[in-house]
Amino acid sequence: MGLIIVFITIFYSNYLASQLAKNEENKVKLMVELIKSTLKADTNTNLNADQAFALSYMESTNNIPFILEDEQGGLDGNNYPESKINDQEFLKSRKELFLKSGKEPIVGIGYASKVYYENSRLYKLITYFPIVQGLLLIAFIGLGYFFFSASRKGEQNRVWAGMAKETAHQLGTPISAIMAWIDLLKEMNVGKEDQLEIISELSNDVDRLELIADRFSKIGSTPKLVPVNIYSELDVCMKYMERRASKKVSFQYPAADTKALNVNINKHLFDWVIENLIRNSLDAMGAVGTVTAEVKEEGNYIVIDMSDTGKGIPSNKQRTVFEPGFTTKKRGWGLGLSLAKRIIEDYHSGKIFVKNSKINEGTTFSIRMPKA
Repeated sequence: MGLIIVFITIFYSNYLASQLAKNEENKVKLMVELIKSTLKADTNTNLNADQAFALSYMESTNNIPFILEDEQGGLDGNNYPESKINDQEFLKSRKELFLKSGKEPIVGIGYASKVYYENSRLYKLITYFPIVQGLLLIAFIGLGYFFFSASRKGEQNRVWAGMAKETAHQLGTPISAIMAWIDLLKEMNVGKEDQLEIISELSNDVDRLELIADRFSKIGSTPKLVPVNIYSELDVCMKYMERRASKKVSFQYPAADTKALNVNINKHLFDWVIENLIRNSLDAMGAVGTVTAEVKEEGNYIVIDMSDTGKGIPSNKQRTVFEPGFTTKKRGWGLGLSLAKRIIEDYHSGKIFVKNSKINEGTTFSIRMPKA
């Protein structure tokens, strides 16, 4: 619809401009004819009357710039700025511009042997109007799209945040019940070491469920950030995931006792990101491979490179892996990396991106966050 409006405007403006140009040309021609008749007048009466009418008509063309050239080549400007009317260099440049445009001067006599004219300011404004309108229309459409896109994204974020909080709320009741049952089982199996060991593992899994529920509850809220040594936190995530990975997968992480390098993070949410990246690496590698983490300092930022030796990500999909719903797995909702991006960029003022990836060689994700 916008394009149709622009085309109609261009067509109509061109029509008006062409009619105005013809009208202005006719005005200048009529003025030249009046000058001719004035100079050819036989009697003083006719001369005075014709001169008065010619001057009056010339005044009516005050919106049309024109140059009168006499028989000796002298130039006289009309309807130009006061400082330019007698500027011969300026008038010569306007004359040359007129001739370069392919127009022919109107031939007269005497002090108006040749007349060079330009179109009025009104003509130029009508000519430029479609361009101005087109730019305004593009700006309006762009602004509308920006606000619509921002509104839609905000609505999606509210839906995801509400869904996450409701999930955390719904998990709360069964977790509390399971914890009560575990306490009862402990009382019923006092002295039975083998049973207590199983109950202890169940308790650990319930603690994990509580952690997951807490993570979901923080989505959509502003989390509290505290300074944490990034090396020790990576070590915690690595050890947790290492116990759940194949024995043929090796983890190469910096030592936890490496010099302290503090970053302001929310431990629960940050751990979620690292675990998501490791879990994706394990899925990409199958049961064999290497997961590596490398920490670097770059000015006031720290950079964590998470690498694997998996199947890699095609280059045409590296920009879309963080979009909600994107997944190459048969199971899952494709929200892991989307949530990871939100946690790092919205909550920790950092950046996360695919640093490099090669098919059947591996992938490196890079996380960049400000130091504490």
